[in-house]
Amino acid sequence: MIDSAAISCSFFGSVAEVPQDMWNTLSGPQPFLRHEYLLALEESGSVGEGTGWRPEPLAVHEGGELSALVPLYRKSHSYGEYVFDWAWARAYQNAGLGYYPKLVATVPFTPVTGPRLLCGDTPRKAVFAQAAARALRAHATSTGASSVHWLFTTTDESALLAQEGFSRRAGFQFHWQNAGWSDFADYLTALSAAKRKNIRRERRQVACAGVRYAFYEGTDLNEALWDAFYDLYMATISKYGAIPYLTREFFSRIGAAVPGVVLLIGTVDTKVVAGALFFRDAQTLYGRYWGTFAALPGLHFETCYYQAIDYCLAHGLDRFEAGAQGQHKLSRGFLPTPTYSMHWLDHPQFQRAVDEYLLRENAGLEITLNELNEHTPFRKPS
Repeated sequence: MIDSAAISCSFFGSVAEVPQDMWNTLSGPQPFLRHEYLLALEESGSVGEGTGWRPEPLAVHEGGELSALVPLYRKSHSYGEYVFDWAWARAYQNAGLGYYPKLVATVPFTPVTGPRLLCGDTPRKAVFAQAAARALRAHATSTGASSVHWLFTTTDESALLAQEGFSRRAGFQFHWQNAGWSDFADYLTALSAAKRKNIRRERRQVACAGVRYAFYEGTDLNEALWDAFYDLYMATISKYGAIPYLTREFFSRIGAAVPGVVLLIGTVDTKVVAGALFFRDAQTLYGRYWGTFAALPGLHFETCYYQAIDYCLAHGLDRFEAGAQGQHKLSRGFLPTPTYSMHWLDHPQFQRAVDEYLLRENAGLEITLNELNEHTPFRKPS
C-alpha cells in the first residue's frame, strides 16, 4: 500500500473484492467497464489462471473512501491488447532482459476508448490520476514488472498521464457518426454515387441469398441463441487461425448480467448462417465479435456494419464503433478517429528508445490520417 496524507492506493486480486454497486458508481456508462462484465471475464475463465491475464485492480482511497479504480492486469504476453508492443518485447529479449510480466490498464480483448481511471464525474480526477500513476510505477518496480501500459485512454486521461511521465502512443480506428439521418436510405444520400451504388449492391446480394436478420436484447437472450453464436464465433476463429479468448460460459454470464448486450442473428429459412455481438450505451453502439458458416458475397459487411447502422438510426444512437483495424470501413462511411495509449518502462535506456520510436511513429500516423481524411466516401460540397 502507498500512502500520502489523505490518499492511499491498494491492489486487489479480483474485481470481486470490490462491491458491485461501488464499482459501477465509479465506472460510467460503458458496459465493458461495469463490474458484471469484468467479473464475467474472470468467472468464465476467459482471464485469470492460465490465460496470461492476472487481475490486479487498483483502488484509490481518499480520506478512507473509495474514490477511483483502475481495471489492471499483470500480463505474461501481449495477446488480446490491440496496441502492439511485440517489437519492444523482442528488444528486451535481445538485450537479455525480461519484458514480461508487465502491468496493463485496460479491458481485456476490447479495443474501445474509455476511462481507465474510473472515478465518475469528479473535479479530483487529476489528483487521483497522479496517485494511481505513481502507485502503478512503484508496484511495477517492486513486483518485477517491466512496464506500465494504459490502453485506449481518453484524451483527458492521456494528458494527465503525460504529466506523470507516461509516453503517448497514437493509433486510429474507423468510427461511424450519425449526422441525424432518418433511415439507411437517407444516410446513403450523403455518400458519393459510386459508394452508394456499391453498398446497395452488397445489401442486395445478401437479401437475394435469403438471409434475414433479428436483434435480440434483454430477456430475449437465451442459451439456445448463445449456443448458436458461440458456434459461429468458434468457426470464424478456426477459419482465420485466431485465438479463442472467450469461453462459452462468458457469453451466458454477460447475457444474464450486463446491460446493453445486443445480439444479431442471421438465418436462411431456419438455419443460422451469421451473427454479430454488439454492446450499447445511451449514445454508442460497439461492435465486438462476429461469425459465419456461409461464404456469401457481402455477408460480412451486412452483418457487421449495415445492420448495425440500421440499428443506430432506429434507436437514435450517435455513434458506431466497429472495432479495430479495417481500412475497408472507410468506403462505407466510417471515418478515421485517433486512439491513444500511455506507456512507462522501468528501464531508462529502453524508455528513451521507445520515446524516440514514438516520435517517428506518431508523426507518420498524422500523415496517414490526413491522407485518409482526403478520401472520405461522402459527397463533396457543391
